[in-house]
Amino acid sequence: QLNAGPNRRLTLVSAPAGFGKTTLVAEWLSGVDRPYAWLSLDEDDNDPVRFLTSLVAALRQVDPGIGQANLTMMQSPQPPPPHALLTALINDVAAVPGSFILVLDDYQEIHTLAIHQQLAFLLEHQPAHMHLVITTREDPPLPLSRLRACGQMADIRQADLRFTGEETADFLGRVMRLTLSLDDIAALQQCTEGWIAGLQLAA
Repeated sequence: QLNAGPNRRLTLVSAPAGFGKTTLVAEWLSGVDRPYAWLSLDEDDNDPVRFLTSLVAALRQVDPGIGQANLTMMQSPQPPPPHALLTALINDVAAVPGSFILVLDDYQEIHTLAIHQQLAFLLEHQPAHMHLVITTREDPPLPLSRLRACGQMADIRQADLRFTGEETADFLGRVMRLTLSLDDIAALQQCTEGWIAGLQLAA
């Protein structure tokens, strides 16, 4: 499912805490043959200027030339409106040779409307060689329905991240080094509903 995503604009990995969203994306990126930028978000990133500054810094991991104009404009006494800053950033991204991936991790920390609007604008205008991955505990207020309808979004949910019975047995036996009966494994699978953090705690 993740490998199918980069042909689209967005991959959304949405599930409650403890389902391994960040681990999944990090391990996937380790085997992907393209550069990536990673931005881990927290409560402090709800300031639109800070968010955009952090976004530019993350994208410069892919190409140091990205966002130089943005940094200059944001430091001016009267910064231009957000759309002008984003347009300059998109133009820089468009000039990057080759495809790359941008990951926004823990997007549930963002609750500022202006930032959601900035990201929606970026999604709408992002160059085809950039792919956005969002990990979150709740769906962000972005145009997700339209992206799904256009086939521009890969959707990974709680049901996709749950461990199956076979995966639970493998995890408990091989990773946690426990010798359990099939009944015990089945009971743990049922009570945790395949929630990896729950399985780890139980182990």
